[in-house]
Amino acid sequence: MANKRWIVLAAVAFCLGILAANGAQAQKSALGGQGSACVPGPNVGAVKSSDEHGQVPPLQHRNNRYQLHSADVLELSFPFTPEFNQIVTVHPDGFITLRGIEDIHVQGLTLPEVSNLLRIAYGKILHDPMINIELKDFEKPYFIVGGEVGHPGKFDLRGETTVAQAVAIAGGLKDSAKHSEILLFHRVPDGWLQVKKVNLKKMLKEANLEEDAYLQPSDFLYIPKNGISKVERFLPTSSVGLYATPVVH
Repeated sequence: MANKRWIVLAAVAFCLGILAANGAQAQKSALGGQGSACVPGPNVGAVKSSDEHGQVPPLQHRNNRYQLHSADVLELSFPFTPEFNQIVTVHPDGFITLRGIEDIHVQGLTLPEVSNLLRIAYGKILHDPMINIELKDFEKPYFIVGGEVGHPGKFDLRGETTVAQAVAIAGGLKDSAKHSEILLFHRVPDGWLQVKKVNLKKMLKEANLEEDAYLQPSDFLYIPKNGISKVERFLPTSSVGLYATPVVH
């Protein structure tokens, strides 16, 4: 009887172990299977899935329309009602002050989106208003490279630039760089940051840059230290190499 009881208990424990292992594997696949993840920006308190199905979106297409930032300057012209012509600046809070109507929030919007908002807003006081928008001054596109490169800093984003090209612009990799785990941070709508891991070491070794990601304005590229560099400064220099001690008779 005792042997039978032990057999039953062992079978139950085995089944529970299988269920726990499958649950852990499913959770690991859901979190890390894509090589990228969304994390909240500095003003967001908790992690949020990017859509209803919990899937992580790919990095946005590099040919996106320009999105307005604070300090951008817009010239608004009304061909049939020139008395409403005006030049406005995007305030730090993302709003613009408009003649004859209430302020509207435009930060993060494209010019076509702003044009649509203005037509709706001015449609309350004008009949079918025609509004032309020109971007007079704007934040120049840039990217930032930090970590183990020759010249970390902020650089102008001129034309299409990939991760490998950005590293070269920043002075190349240091010997202490772990270029198999480069991190590309990209800001997505609602203040979220998308993080993508780039294995530049593999791409260069295989001479295949098809997966070399394109940078977008305001992207941040971080190159971490390799494991040896983290502990190298703690090693005594006298322990490196072998030295022969002459024998004195």
